[in-house]
Amino acid sequence: MRALAIASLLAGTLALGACTKTGESSSDFVDNIEPADVLYNQGLANLDSGDREEARAKFEAIDKQHPYSEYSRKSLLMLTFLNYRDAKYDNAANAGRRYVTLYPGSEDAAYVQYLIGMSYYRQIPDITRDQNVTARAYTAMKSVVENYPESEYVEDAKTKMRISFDQLAGKEMLVGRYYQERREYLAAINRFRRVAEQFQTTRHVEEALARLTESYFALGLVEEAQTAAAVLGHNFPESQWYLDSHALLASDGLEPREDTGSWISRAFRNLIPNRT
Repeated sequence: MRALAIASLLAGTLALGACTKTGESSSDFVDNIEPADVLYNQGLANLDSGDREEARAKFEAIDKQHPYSEYSRKSLLMLTFLNYRDAKYDNAANAGRRYVTLYPGSEDAAYVQYLIGMSYYRQIPDITRDQNVTARAYTAMKSVVENYPESEYVEDAKTKMRISFDQLAGKEMLVGRYYQERREYLAAINRFRRVAEQFQTTRHVEEALARLTESYFALGLVEEAQTAAAVLGHNFPESQWYLDSHALLASDGLEPREDTGSWISRAFRNLIPNRT
């Protein structure tokens, strides 16, 4: 009925300007709109028969022809799933983001948000490459945990968050070591400091404190070097990184000693549970 009404309206409007010379008719200006339920059932049938491309086309047609309808919501869900399943991760993330923006309170929103996170997570690159997609994976999984805390996807989302977070810290350490090897100590310190302040729950924090000890020591900033080693010893007394840092200071007749006014001391004062 909606299609007929639109066609009738357009036919009446366009008839005034119709030109027999061109052979144009009103039907040339009307989209072939099919009922949403028909398109959706056809898409499901295509999916069941294994024709995922045709199924995707049907669901995309619903999204275009019947926006904001219940079938549009279902089609966005299916598009997110299909694109993720076919490793079309950017398309899956785009469809998923539209879904959670339009239907944040739906019963499938947690699942869709999880698929968004997985779409980014599956694209996490080698540590030597840019980590923007890793940050997106972390943020998307964090949204699962914070926005849908009762969902069945929370525990796996937390695991993926930890892995992504560790990867981000690892990238900072890689760049910091690069600068340190080139004796660009200030640039190295900036990277190690970022890990010490923002990535304390990762496995890289011990090395970051040790590298800070080394870099400050190399610059002659003895008090900062001593503080970094002291904080490392307070929190990771059995760490080999602490033993190495202690030995470095001892080679110049020094020992770990904390300056409580240092940014290092302030950063770790309340954030690591075994801090004394």
